Amino acid sequence: MTPTARIMPKPFRPVTLGIVGGGQLARMIAQAAFRLGCDVIVLEKDRHSPAANLATRTIIGDWDDPDALIDLGRRVDVVTLENEFVSSESLSALEKTGCRLFPSAACIRTVQDKLVQKKALAAAGLPLPRFQDTPSPDDVAKTMELFGGSIVLKKRRNGYDGKGNATIDHPDQVAPAWDKLGGGANELFAEEFCPFERELAVMLARGKNGDTVIYPVVETIQRDHICHVVTAPAELDTKTRARAEETARAAVDAVKGVGVFSVEFFLCSSGNLLINELAPRVHNSGHYTIEACRTSQFENHVRAVLGWPLGSARQLVPAAVMINLLGAGPGDGAPLGLKDALAIDGAHVHVYGKSASRPGRKMGHVTAVGSSAEEATDRARRAAESISFGREEAVREPIPSEKRRASR
Repeated sequence: MTPTARIMPKPFRPVTLGIVGGGQLARMIAQAAFRLGCDVIVLEKDRHSPAANLATRTIIGDWDDPDALIDLGRRVDVVTLENEFVSSESLSALEKTGCRLFPSAACIRTVQDKLVQKKALAAAGLPLPRFQDTPSPDDVAKTMELFGGSIVLKKRRNGYDGKGNATIDHPDQVAPAWDKLGGGANELFAEEFCPFERELAVMLARGKNGDTVIYPVVETIQRDHICHVVTAPAELDTKTRARAEETARAAVDAVKGVGVFSVEFFLCSSGNLLINELAPRVHNSGHYTIEACRTSQFENHVRAVLGWPLGSARQLVPAAVMINLLGAGPGDGAPLGLKDALAIDGAHVHVYGKSASRPGRKMGHVTAVGSSAEEATDRARRAAESISFGREEAVREPIPSEKRRASR
């Protein structure tokens, strides 16, 4: 008698997500992907990146090298990005192999050049500060005269956290600002200075079919041009909130984005809402969603780029506050005071696992939830002020409790 043959199930092959970049954003995308049963392969220049100890595999290579991108693409089902600074030409070469890339190379090409981004948003009829291409110092001076006041000179590419901006209040400042930003070597443009009252941001996830979920409008406070505090939701009237949401949706539609995007706004004293810039990726202003929302920005990014249904962006708590943890000085990446922070009820600490601290480097963040913005702010502030990176006697500047107005 022949024994009954056993039918063995096919081995499970997880979906594999490729991420270009291995920083803290890639780390948190990977954490969300693993919860959904995915494998993750990261392409990163540095062997000791925050995402390296989480990824299934890390490929060490240059983001801008088409061969390195193509190598990544051959090993995964979908490729996404943790930042917008990758060469769009190299991304186009990746797409030509048939690799699925989201956001697309065309989207990144539009967004990574801030002047091109502004033109695309303006063509869609969206509200922006006035802007002008400035290929020479003479053009900067003429733009200042045209706008009749202060301007902000900006790098068209590779500027972030205020590193690519210079405010000009007087014609004598044109030449120093041009030199500071490497005018000539770097393409620059100018934007009318906006004396805003508050800064707002909207995170949203857009699927390949255009389906969109929008997270609560948040208020952000910058310190030294770095996002420092995020309060969710922002205290706004219903009409302003709706305008921010619909403008953000239209902005991401205009660039045909897929994945999670951040749209940053200036709210002026007149009530005007102007787009500051758009980022084609998960963003600092959405970190609070891990603890505060039904589906985090990171999980929805994974869902969007893989073509899966988007999750609800509804906030589950009355208030959440996120505070960045920055390096206070040079040293290793170990947090000092972590136990004190963990003792604070309602505070959630995220340490990015960076190998070294330096002044101003993003080393982690704290999110606190509460029954009110005041309660969440107090918890987040106490936790953030307990932790330091870089040196034991680090000077901990007080976390601001009041909104900063008309920051430059």
